Amino acid sequence: MSTVWPAIVLSLQLALAATLVLLLIATPLAWWLATTKSRARPLIEALTALPLVLPPTVLGFYLLVLMSPQAPLGGFWLKLTGSTLAFSFAGLLIASVIYSLPFAVQPLQAAFQSVGRGVTEAAATLGAGRWDVFRSVVLPLSRRGYLIAAVMSFAHTLGEFGVVLMVGGNIPGRTRVISIEIFNAVETLDYATAHRLSAGLLVFSFAVLVIVYMLNRQGRAE
Repeated sequence: MSTVWPAIVLSLQLALAATLVLLLIATPLAWWLATTKSRARPLIEALTALPLVLPPTVLGFYLLVLMSPQAPLGGFWLKLTGSTLAFSFAGLLIASVIYSLPFAVQPLQAAFQSVGRGVTEAAATLGAGRWDVFRSVVLPLSRRGYLIAAVMSFAHTLGEFGVVLMVGGNIPGRTRVISIEIFNAVETLDYATAHRLSAGLLVFSFAVLVIVYMLNRQGRAE
């Protein structure tokens, strides 16, 4: 049990940090996808949704290669901080953001598209600039999409296994998250710990889905 609470705390810290970063990144990306007429849109949408179909170990492997000291990204991080990007919290955060990106972008894109051009064009005719239209009109009307994106991103990050294991390894107190702790408990035949952690994630995941379906139902009813 001495490693369980550090794993829980680390998982919550990672999920919270990843969710905040995802919302910042996903907002302009989802807005562009919702409003652009560019021919590159299908390509960008496919790249954004790629983690949904790509095996986590494949994504984790290529991220591990990119984070190695021999790669430009890993080498830059090593020179900047003096430590490797792989097997660190920063590496886990980058991997989590990439792996959970579609869970933030897709709800926001759907929310932006549901606003409709009529509302934004009406605000523009009244003299509102692009930023004013987005801040005063689009954001308030998209709050349900933001809530769904935040909940889904947090839950998906909390349940990661393959990607975080490939990128972060299994270092207690540093990269060992809940899913890896469950794996370790099963390997050591500590089924009581595995049951407790698995049941907690099961209940949390079910609650997340209930919240998402309730929000979607309320959106259709309005």
